Amino acid sequence: MTKRRLILPGLLLCAWMAILAAAGAADLPPGFVYVDQVIPTIRLEMRYAGSHNFVGRPIDGYLRPKAILTREAAAALKQVQEELKPFGLGLKIFDAYRPQRAVDDFYRWSLDVKDTKTKGEFYPHLSKEKLFADGYILKKSSHSRGSTVDLTIVSLADGRELDMGTVFDYFGKESWPDYPGGSPGQRAQRLLLRVLMQKHGFAPYFAEWWHFTLKNEPHPQTYFNFPVQ
Repeated sequence: MTKRRLILPGLLLCAWMAILAAAGAADLPPGFVYVDQVIPTIRLEMRYAGSHNFVGRPIDGYLRPKAILTREAAAALKQVQEELKPFGLGLKIFDAYRPQRAVDDFYRWSLDVKDTKTKGEFYPHLSKEKLFADGYILKKSSHSRGSTVDLTIVSLADGRELDMGTVFDYFGKESWPDYPGGSPGQRAQRLLLRVLMQKHGFAPYFAEWWHFTLKNEPHPQTYFNFPVQ
């Protein structure tokens, strides 16, 4: 009798946890997934859910540090992860799906020209007013379509990032994928990331070594606005 009393609450707890997990997944629109559920070994450092980003605070629409992508983009990303795994390497995501409200938040931030507290780390050689004109920030982002991801390569053993020459979200020509400066090692590591991402169906962005969009994205004309949670 005692064993039954112990087992029953345990079973109920497991069932309740399963219901909560299913409910969480059901909050996503059809066709969207949490990336770490598709790729359990991937690392996440969701910058816009915290304060270590070019704005310097959590961004509107990021309620939890979760990476969300379309099912197709996550499946393609899994193939990249599998190719890196035998070498003790893997992927780390900085941003994935981005709600339109977050893009709007970036725009509001850009209008406050006095707020430059992050300039030293993220745009030391550019004026804040030029970030939109130069294409580093846009009023519509491919991230909001759900198949764009910002990422880098890390060691699976300790999470150490490969040296790509600049930090994530550095605004300047130094972040361009084809920037001729930097060390041979930095250029080679950018090339490794780009070659693998292109091999598995992603297209790079001209101004950011970390930014890739699935070529055959399922929602090429739709900009979603559901929160990241």
